[in-house]
Amino acid sequence: MAAPVRHRHRWRRRLGALARFVGALALVGGIYTAFAPGIYADEPKQNFDKLAAEGKELFDNSCVSCHGKNAEGVKGRGPSLIGVGGAAVEFQVNSGRMPMAKQEAQAERKEAVFTPEQAEALAAFIQKLGGGPEAPDKKWLADAVANADVASGGELFRVNCASCHGFATGGGALSSGKYAPSLRDVPTDQIYEAMLTGPQNMPVFADNQLSAEQKAEVIAYIEYLNNDRDPGGPFTLGRFGPSTEGLAIFLVGITTLALATLWIAGKS
Repeated sequence: MAAPVRHRHRWRRRLGALARFVGALALVGGIYTAFAPGIYADEPKQNFDKLAAEGKELFDNSCVSCHGKNAEGVKGRGPSLIGVGGAAVEFQVNSGRMPMAKQEAQAERKEAVFTPEQAEALAAFIQKLGGGPEAPDKKWLADAVANADVASGGELFRVNCASCHGFATGGGALSSGKYAPSLRDVPTDQIYEAMLTGPQNMPVFADNQLSAEQKAEVIAYIEYLNNDRDPGGPFTLGRFGPSTEGLAIFLVGITTLALATLWIAGKS
C-alpha cells in the first residue's frame, strides 16, 4: 500500500506546483493589465504637457505684451486667445501674421518669426489654456487631399470661397482697407486651419458646415488651380476669374471696333 500512497503524494505535489505557477502567471498578468496601459496612456499627455510648458515660455517672452499674462488679451493691443485653439495659433504664427509689428486693418502674410516647432509649442500652450479647434494631423491631411474629389472641391469652392478669393484664387478687395488674400503658394495645412478657425474677415467653416473630407476637397481644387492645369483662360489677368477676363475682352473689343470704325470712316 506504501507505493500507491507515495504515487498520490507525488501527483498532489505536481498539481500544487502547477496551481502555484498558474496563480503566479495570473498575478503578473493582472499587475501588467492594471499598470501598463496607464503608463502608455500617460506618455502622450506628458509629451503634450512638456510641449505646452515650452510654449508658455515662448508666450511669456514674445506674446504677453499684446495678449496678456494669461492670454486674456490687452485692450487696444491684442485679443484674448482663450478658446481660439491650437489651429488658430499655428495658422497665424506659421503664416507670419503674428507677431504683428503694429495694429493695421489686416495682418499680412510674411516670413515667419518662429519655427514650425515653436509654433506647435505655442499652440499646445493655448490649447491647454482654453481648448478650441486643433490643427489637423499632417499625414492624414496629405492623404486626404491626395485622394480627394477635385470636381466636388471646385463646386464647394465656387459656392463658399470664390466670392472673396476670386474664381481662380487670386484674392480680392474688401471694405475698410481689408482684403481676401491670394491662395497662391499657401501651404495645405494653413488653408485647412484658416477654414477651421476663420481668421480676420473669413467665416468659420466648422465640421458641421464643411466636413473634414470636404475641406480636403476644397484644398485639392485650390492645388489643382495653383498647378496651372486650369489658369482661368488664355491669360491669367491676375487670376481673378471670368469677370476680369470678360471686362478685358469687352474693353479690348470696344476699342478695336471703335478704331476699325474710324479707319473705315476715314477711308470712305
